[in-house]
Amino acid sequence: MDSAQVYRGMDVGTAKPDAAERARVPHHLIDLVDPDQSFSTGRWLREAIAAVVAIVQRDHVPLIVGGTMLYYRALAGGLDELPQANARLRAAIDARAAREGWPALHAELAQVDAAAARRISANDPQRIQRALEVWEITRKPISAQQSGARRDLPFEMRAFALVPERAELHRRIEARFDAMLAAGLVDEVRMLRTQFKLDKDMSSMRAVGYRQVWQHLEGEIDAAEMRARSLAATRQLAKRQLTWLRRFPELQPAEQLVQSFL
Repeated sequence: MDSAQVYRGMDVGTAKPDAAERARVPHHLIDLVDPDQSFSTGRWLREAIAAVVAIVQRDHVPLIVGGTMLYYRALAGGLDELPQANARLRAAIDARAAREGWPALHAELAQVDAAAARRISANDPQRIQRALEVWEITRKPISAQQSGARRDLPFEMRAFALVPERAELHRRIEARFDAMLAAGLVDEVRMLRTQFKLDKDMSSMRAVGYRQVWQHLEGEIDAAEMRARSLAATRQLAKRQLTWLRRFPELQPAEQLVQSFL
């Protein structure tokens, strides 16, 4: 359940399981598209349901693991019929953000969709962009089009939340990113830039870590600033994930996960 591990070649910066891990434990929904291609929540949902059904039919128990909470929301609550992404409109919104800043666009969102603006951080460009895009296309607030109605799944699901203590979480984030740097994250992004026709606004390159390394390779920031910005962005992502977790009352403490298999 990871929106970055779906991209081929993005291995180090997504902490993707390596060949040895995948040989030991089968993994699914990894390496589905190249990083210069688009990938939607709807496609993930369809493939996730199909994978779970196939695993259950083999008399195994699938574990859906990851931190892309939008994917979890789609799986647990259904996917609303929102308009497809519009590349021209997104480019225009990005250009405005470059001139005015994302907080200004967040303030604009608050004027047309106060409910969405309350839910979306002023430092969350991807969701601000999507909310404004939906408004421009439909002239209806995205919050009014997100029903949150539960879907009927062809299987039962139990959900568990892993929530480390804050100081420990930040320690793990720092150790994890430093391990990525040591494993060659900068070289990975450099290779991807030569292998594919990428730009900084593609979903793949907007992933935390990749966005900051891109800025470093463009000469906009030095290595120390790249590391600092990556850590700050990862901490912000973790904070948003925790906010998402609070919205799902069905989530159980992780300790019960072990007990459920005993």
